[in-house]
Amino acid sequence: MVDVPDPFIDLHAHSSVSDGTERPAALVAAAAAAGLDGVALTDHDTTAGWDEAIAAVRDRPMTLVPGLELSTRVGYRSVHVLGYLVDPSDPGLVEETTRIRDGRFARARRMVDRIGRDHPITWDDVIAQASDGATIGRPHIADALVARGLEPDRSAAFRGILHPASGYYEPHDAPTPLRGVELIRAAGGVPVIAHPAASSRGIVIDEPALRELVDAGLGGLEVDHRENLAHGKRTLLDWAERYGLFVTGSSDYHGTGKPNRFGEHRTARVSFDAIVEQATGSAPVHGAGSRLA
Repeated sequence: MVDVPDPFIDLHAHSSVSDGTERPAALVAAAAAAGLDGVALTDHDTTAGWDEAIAAVRDRPMTLVPGLELSTRVGYRSVHVLGYLVDPSDPGLVEETTRIRDGRFARARRMVDRIGRDHPITWDDVIAQASDGATIGRPHIADALVARGLEPDRSAAFRGILHPASGYYEPHDAPTPLRGVELIRAAGGVPVIAHPAASSRGIVIDEPALRELVDAGLGGLEVDHRENLAHGKRTLLDWAERYGLFVTGSSDYHGTGKPNRFGEHRTARVSFDAIVEQATGSAPVHGAGSRLA
């Protein structure tokens, strides 16, 4: 009997529609080149890249999981909620993501105005780093700082001029994680907390808050991610078992915007199947010969 290897699934990636560096079609091509059987497009607060990615996957032996990464907040702490297989036309989700994107745009402009008082950077420099219709945010400001020679790379910009302690930063408005989970479920999607134990923040929610999210329909936790600390991952695995959540593993790919590479972490087939089973908003898109069809 020949052992068949598990499918190679990566459920967290960003295109230039948000803060990645590749168009959705190029992202799909990169995923295929990396040998992935399945990839999720999860741009920040938008589904605008879905159509291009769907068209690109049709003739490839892989599966696309359309999704998004919804911005939420607890006080000054960001909590990102991945939403898989939502209905992209759901009125509540469309209204909230539009509000978030508009708020991000205004906030980015205010930050650039402050930075521009001390450094030679303008709003036009930032716009030049974003594709048409992109969700403008700090990564685009970072890229503008790099282009101006004010920072060596995007990561350095986040450690330097764009750091919360720099005096230029301001938080963006976003719903609570509870509201985010409710919105994703109402849109027929499956919510998963992204990188909950990231090294820069610690575990982003406590157990009482997690119980509320589970009651509201939380599906899973992204455990295998380069930013999750080992002790935090142990806690997440314990919570997943205790509350009946599935776990995922992902790269959080951003093209050249981050060092994260496709497939550095992967999601098990059982978790992929749970997402598909729970979702009612949309469905995965299977290319010709996909192992996940």
